[in-house]
Formats: sequence, C-alpha cells, structure tokens
Amino acid sequence: MDKNFIVFETNRLDKFLASQIDASRNQIEQLIKKEYVKVDGKVVSKTGLKLKENQNIEVHFPEAELNPKKDENFVKESLKDKNVQIIYEDNDILVINKPYNLTVHDAPSVKDATLVDWLKLNNISLSTLSGEERHGIVHRLDKGTSGVMVVAKTNQAHVGLSKQLEDKTMGRYYLAIIDMPLKDNIIIDKPIARNSNNRLKMSIEENGRFAKSAFNKISLNDKENFELIAAKLFTGRTHQIRVHLSSINRHILGDNLYGFKGELNKINRFYLHAYYLYLTHPMTNKQMSFKANLPNDMDEFLNINFQKENINDKLNENDIVSNFNTFI
Repeated sequence: MDKNFIVFETNRLDKFLASQIDASRNQIEQLIKKEYVKVDGKVVSKTGLKLKENQNIEVHFPEAELNPKKDENFVKESLKDKNVQIIYEDNDILVINKPYNLTVHDAPSVKDATLVDWLKLNNISLSTLSGEERHGIVHRLDKGTSGVMVVAKTNQAHVGLSKQLEDKTMGRYYLAIIDMPLKDNIIIDKPIARNSNNRLKMSIEENGRFAKSAFNKISLNDKENFELIAAKLFTGRTHQIRVHLSSINRHILGDNLYGFKGELNKINRFYLHAYYLYLTHPMTNKQMSFKANLPNDMDEFLNINFQKENINDKLNENDIVSNFNTFI
C-alpha cells in the first residue's frame, strides 16, 4: 500500500510524516531507514532530510511476507508441533494463546521458525510498522513463556495498541508456580539490566532500567512447598518476572537459568503463563479482555499437586484482578 503527500511548508522529513501518518516516531524512522520513502520520486533514507514546499512524498507500506531466508518447508516442519490457539480475531486484531518453546520474532540468534513465521504461513494480515522481523508484533513473550498475546493486523490498529502499552491501559496478568511460598503479597521495584557475566541473563543492577512488578499469592500445593502465584507488570523488561522473583530467592519451577534447583529441573520448561489480557479495541474503543487456558502440562501439574477444586475457584480472572487492587 502506498500513500502520497504534498509538502505545504518547509519541514524535516520525519516531522512531516509524523504530522501525516498515525504512527510512532520509531515506526516512521524505520520506514525511512528501510528506504520505503521517496521524495520527488527518489528513495531517501535520512530522517532529518529538509523538505521544501510542493515536494511530493511517497510512502510505501510493505506487505508482510514469509522471510525469504527461511524455506517454506523448513518453516512448516519447524512449526508442526506448535499449537498456536486463536482466541479472538476480527479485521484489526488477533488474540492468540502462544505455546511455550516458540520464539515470537526473528533475531540474529534465532534459527527456528517463529510466531511471526506462523502468522505469515497462515496468511494472516499483519501490520508492517515494526519492521520485517516483527510484522504484527505489539508486545512479546519469552520463548519459554506461554499465554495470551495480541497481534495487530493493520498499521492503524498497531498504533492504537502501542499507545495503550505506553499509557498502561493495556496489560496482562501472569500465573507462575514457584519453589518456595511468598511470605506475603509483594511489590518489587528493582532496576534490571543485562547480566555482565552471562549475556543470556538479566539481573538486578543499580544502573539498570526501572522495573516494577507485583506478586499475589493464590494457592499452596498439598505439601506446602510450592505456590501458585499471579504477577502483574508495570514495566516490560526482558525476563522481568523471573529476575524479580530470583531477587527474593524465589524461582519458577523449571527455570534453571534463574536458579531453580530440585527434582523438577528436568521438566524442560518453566511454569510461567500469560493468563489474562485487557485492552481497548483500537478501532471501536470497546473494552475487551481475554483469557488463555493453561497449557496441558502446567494444568496437569496443578491437578496432581494442588487441590484442583480450590485452584479452579481461585483462577477466576475477575478475582485475580480484584486481589491485586487490594495492595497496588
């Protein structure tokens, strides 16, 4: 899709486009740097280019396509055991339940097919404002985290959802099973940065980025050595829940990277699940919420180790939200 504009007064290219296109500054910058913008028919890549009156600006919004570096058969084979469940879909947004062990988007270290590949393989219309590797992606989950995500199908929806992330009117509640009960509901406010000794990890660092999480006790297991908890994020740092729990000597079952040790260290995943998402529909302004059912293995673990009837009562999403409201 292409759009054309006429410059009516001198301006910088990026500032002009910001006044004409409903997109964030970063998204406009990416369009220019990836050479999707022409000035008087010539491709430009300088965001601060000075424009003159009556110049013609053409912006190309690329269609989302399968990554040409990945063979389609390879993508299909890589995704064959990945059960991505569609919770809701309309012309503007898609809400899914992402399985664990599926990376959301490409990065230099990613070799397997991603959620973005799955979306493209299934011919789902996607926004293109976040660059080729992140078509449709507004927010993300770690590879090992399962649960609810919203995907933008149009650029206009992408802008609206991104604004909600910034002003905190969209958010998620998570469920986790930890190896030692919390003493009480707790808010952790500790800065996070990349671990200087292990680039795969994040850690609490004095000069890190501000990070704030809240944790709510839900239920103890029968032996009272594990606990099901809920988590709410006020910021979106990499591995934030895992790092903050580790900082108080609590670990998600199976999370060997952040210190979990014990008889369950061979479960091949960590029990962290994005359970509940709330947002405002970017086009209709309707308040919406979605719940992603627990993956089978996590649900089975609860069945075996917890009183299931008690758990079912406490997993009501409205009650979880209400419980957080008592201490945050």
